[in-house]
Formats: sequence, C-alpha cells, structure tokens
Amino acid sequence: MWNGFRFISFGSIATVALLRAVSVPGAEPDAPYAEARKAFQDAYARVAANFPDESAADSRALKNYPLYPYLEAARIRQALNGSPDSLARVDQRAADFIAAHEQVPVSRGLRRAWLDSLAKRAKWGLFIEAYRDAGATDAARCQSFTARIELGKTEDLARDIARQWLTPRSVAECARPFAWLNANGLLTPDLIEERVRLALESDNVAFARQIIQQLPTDRAAPYLQWASLLEHPQRSLDALIASPEVAADPTALLAGWTRLARTNLPAARERYQGLISARGLTRETGSPYALALGLSLARHHDPAALEYFDLVASRDLDDSALEWRARAAILAGNWTLASKSIGAMSETNRQTARWRYWAARAAAQRHDFTQAWRLYESLQSDDNYYSGMAAARLHRAVVPRLQTLPVDQELLASIERVPAMERARELFLCGMRQEAQAEWQLGYGSLSEAGRLQSIRLAAGWRWYDQAIAVASAQQVFNDYVLLYPRPFDTQVEQAARLAQVAPDLIYGVLRQESLYRADAVSSADARGLMQLQLDTARHTARHWKLPQPDLSDLFDPATSILLGAAQLRTLLDQFDGQIPTALAAYNAGATAVMRWLPGKSIDSDVWIENIPYGETRGYVQRVLWHALTFTWLHTREAQQTKSWLTPIQAMQQTDSDPRTLPEVRGTDAGRTEGVRIITASGPRTE
Repeated sequence: MWNGFRFISFGSIATVALLRAVSVPGAEPDAPYAEARKAFQDAYARVAANFPDESAADSRALKNYPLYPYLEAARIRQALNGSPDSLARVDQRAADFIAAHEQVPVSRGLRRAWLDSLAKRAKWGLFIEAYRDAGATDAARCQSFTARIELGKTEDLARDIARQWLTPRSVAECARPFAWLNANGLLTPDLIEERVRLALESDNVAFARQIIQQLPTDRAAPYLQWASLLEHPQRSLDALIASPEVAADPTALLAGWTRLARTNLPAARERYQGLISARGLTRETGSPYALALGLSLARHHDPAALEYFDLVASRDLDDSALEWRARAAILAGNWTLASKSIGAMSETNRQTARWRYWAARAAAQRHDFTQAWRLYESLQSDDNYYSGMAAARLHRAVVPRLQTLPVDQELLASIERVPAMERARELFLCGMRQEAQAEWQLGYGSLSEAGRLQSIRLAAGWRWYDQAIAVASAQQVFNDYVLLYPRPFDTQVEQAARLAQVAPDLIYGVLRQESLYRADAVSSADARGLMQLQLDTARHTARHWKLPQPDLSDLFDPATSILLGAAQLRTLLDQFDGQIPTALAAYNAGATAVMRWLPGKSIDSDVWIENIPYGETRGYVQRVLWHALTFTWLHTREAQQTKSWLTPIQAMQQTDSDPRTLPEVRGTDAGRTEGVRIITASGPRTE
C-alpha cells in the first residue's frame, strides 16, 4: 500500500478506551445511527474495562446497529479469560459466532484469540476444527502443527513443518513442531544450512548463531565466519587480508565488505586494494566490491565514487547502481557520464519524470538545447516536482492539470448501502481504523471499476482522507486536486502560521506528506499526530517557543500537533538560513544529518536534493514542495512560479554555539522502510 505508517490499532479491547481520544475531525455523528453509535462505544469501553457481561441490558437499537457483532466478539474474547469451568460454554459461543460470521472480518480477531486460548489449554481437537491456514500467523500455523502431532494427523506434516522451518526469525510456538521434525530425523543439515543462510541474508545474526549450533563443526565454520564478517567487518576482513590462504565464502565476504563500506567508509577505502590483492580478485570478480564502495562514497558526496564506479562491470550496474552513478556524476558536474548512466537504465526507469528531467539537464549542459527543450517540454504533461523544475527552466508558470472525477450520485448511494461499506464507515467514525480498513477491503472487492472510482468520493465525503488518497492512487487518479487536497484544519493551520510565520500552504504540504491527515498516525519511531512529532521533539520545541508542555496524548490533538510542527519547521528554517529544501530535509531526517549534507560551496538546489542520501528524505522534500504549490494554486487559482525552486543551496558554516541550532531532534521518521534513519551502533542506516 501507499504508506509505511503503523497506526494506532483498536483491534484489542484493551485499547478501546482511546476511541474517544482519537476522534474523527469534523465527522458528522449523523442519523440514523448517532444514538446507537454512542451506545456501542459506551458498551465497548465497558468491556475493555472488564465490566461483567451486560448483554442482557442491550437495547433493540444497539442490537440492530451494524457494529453490534463487534461488541459480541469483544464480549466473547473477554469471556475467554474467565474461569476454567466456564470455558466450555465460551468455546461454543465462539464456534457459533465464527460460523455465523465466517465470511466477514469481525470473525478474524475472535478466531485468533480463540485459537490462542485453545492452544494454551491443549484443546487440539477444537483447535483443528477452528483453524484456517489462509491468513494465519506463523505462530498459529505452528500451533496447528502441534495439534496435528498430538492428534496423530501426520500426513504431509513433515513437508509443512519443513516449509515453515525456512524462516529467518524465531517463532516460539514453532519449537514443538521443529523438535518433532528433528526427532524423526528429518531436520537435515541441508535444511539447517538453508535457514542459517536466510537469517544471515536478513541480517539476523544473533538468531543465525543459534541455528548454527545445530550444525556439525565442519559445516558450521563457514557460517560462523559469515556471522563474524557481519558483526565485526573490519576485524574479520583484516584477518582475511592477512591470511590469504584462509577460505571465505564469496557471499559472506561481499556481505562483510558491504557492511564495512556502509559503516566505516574510511576503513573500507584503506583496505580496498589490500582485499583485492589478498583474495586474488580480478577486475570481473572484484566488480561487486568496487560497486559497494562506489555506492557508499556516492551517498557521502565523495567525488572518488566515480573512480570506483569505473571499476564496476556493466552486468553489476542495475538501475539502482546506475541511479547512484548518475547522481555522483551530476554532483561532480560530469554531465557526459550522467547522460551515459541515464541511457544505460531500463526503459521504464529512463522514462520516469526524474530521469527525463536529468537527461534534459545533461543535454543543456552539453549545449544540446533542442534536446533539452524537448525533454523539459515533455515533462509539462506531468504534475510533480520535476515538472515544476522543468517549468522553471523553461521560464514558465505552473498550472496543475485539474482532472475532476465525475460524480455519480446514484452509484455513490448504492455503494454506501453495501453492508461492508456501512460497517467500514461506522468503524471509522468510532475510531476503529484497523477494523474499518478490513471492512472497506471486503466491500471494495465487490465493486465494479466504476464503483471503485466513486468510492474515492465516498471516503473523502466521510472525511476518511487517507483512505480516499490511497484508493485514488490505486486507481491512478492523481489530479483531482479539489478532492485529494482538502483543508480540514484551516483554523489550526492559520493560527500556527501566524505564530511561526510559516506559509499555511507549506504547513499543509508537510501535514499531508507526514500523516495524510491522520490525527492518530504513529510511526515506527513513535512520531505521532498530524505533524509526526516525537515527544522529546515536541517538548523541546514547546520550551523553545514558550508554549505549554505537551503530554504524549496531546500530540494527537490537531491544534497542538500543527502548532508545534509549524514552530519546529520555523526553527529549522531559521537554522538553515531560510532555505526551504534544507529545512524540509531536516524535518524529515534530522538537522544533524542535513548539516553533514550541506555543500562546501553554493550548489544548484536540484542537484543537492537529488543527492540526498536517504531515499525517503529526497522524495519527502520533492513531494512537500509540490504539495505546497498545489495548495497555493487551489486557493488562488493563479499560475504558480517555481523560479524560487532554482535558488542555489548555500554553504553554511555554523558553530556549536550558534544560538539558532537546536539539539538533535527529529520532527518525524514516519516509519517508512526506504531510507528510514535508524540510529545503530554503526551510525545512521541509509537507503
């Protein structure tokens, strides 16, 4: 899907007390369900608080409410924690409920809870009857293997357990099935080696070492060497350089070298020639090692990257490597090599807006102005950062190409009556986003193509903006800006803009990119709310601006999040001399990282942005610039100038005593997988 967030989940009744804390901004508690919805929320919260079963007091309106089965399921889950002598009746309730709701999402959470309870009680017969492999977790699947062992249902069991064995991580519930496989002489050294390789390739070294212990000494040795190369690359490589006669698995050797190049670039440069010589690597066999070093140098803006890219065989230059060679060439002003790198990319990659733009820039630098103009012109049919940059190069203003999605009121009304969609809406209004998403997927799957297009309007009309944008993306609907660029927080944004002296449209651009309007967004780095602030960042910003100190729950309040986010952005703008691209990069990746990336001398802004080492941050800056332009155009309907985007990024010298510089805090991490800045013992990990 489009996002990398992990959001607050209300699937567990233990967290349902938050239903009211994270409300839907502006959502209308409209008829006919307003009273029943409130009764449902109250009853659900009482289950979470472990009140006794109060189903006898449920009103007719509550029982007729579309979400009543969710309350029933919650009560059954609660009852599974009851006294042992009551569980037989609860098991029957669970079985009856799941049978009645087999085809709808409400049964899934209850099935998981019931299976877990049955496994703990060793009720393997009931477990097998209730278990469904489709969508099962690794833990539940392994529990099903235990059930089959205990019940003597072992046909194809060895095959199924062996398939589960080949996972790069530990699953506690799998211990019994794996022990059975071993006891039956079926856990062969080959199978063990396969799992060790998977763990090492997944960088799960500690787990790999556990599995290696099951191998004979002679077969364990190469994998222990591999693990050491990952854990202590410099020490291990030094030993292999000093002892050329010691064999090394090529995959392990390259893995250790790549780790060293990423974590200790100076040490890798010092050892490159020694490693090549000691291990007898030729130009062909040494190519991957040159590539690993070239990529790391390119991400560190070191011009020596091009020397190592020159040593890479063409077969090792995939699109990702060619992109980084092109970026290094662009940074070095080697436009001929940049053009050559772009030309070597796959047709699909070469035709993206990014590389058409850079092909145009390279053509212009080579004085092929006709080709440059043609490529810049081709970008005008796109709507994105690169089309805006191309317009600036052509001295044109930008008018986003609005393409309004037609409205079919009759079809919209029929979609809203689809039971799954009705439940999705009510779950959304109750703040139960995970369950709402499951119901939406069920309903969406039943729609025609025309219905799926109209569902974008349906979600937007419910103010479920992130869902509307996700569906629009899946349907390749990008240019209905009125629909996809709403402004539901104008009051809060205007207030924050006045305080922080930041353009409201820039705030909205950050907000849209950070959270897609989700006040309850939580990233993998525990950044929260619309502006994705970590608590330490928010509190430091509040002190800096003499604002009230927020608690963790305050970050879910739109007014608080927007105010502190805008203040943090203003602080970063001041810190980076008003340069919007660098301030945006710092909001995403942290000011310390951006200080490392600042150029030694003035540099074109597009060159600097393109060479941001973190792929997430690079895309973030580009998207926020486009979002801000779009928001401005929407409320002015005037052609937008992007000439300011060409303003060079200036070198900046700052000392630790500079009063503008804040301690290292991050506005966001957003939890996205590509380029997420994760602090480890070896430093930030990049894309």
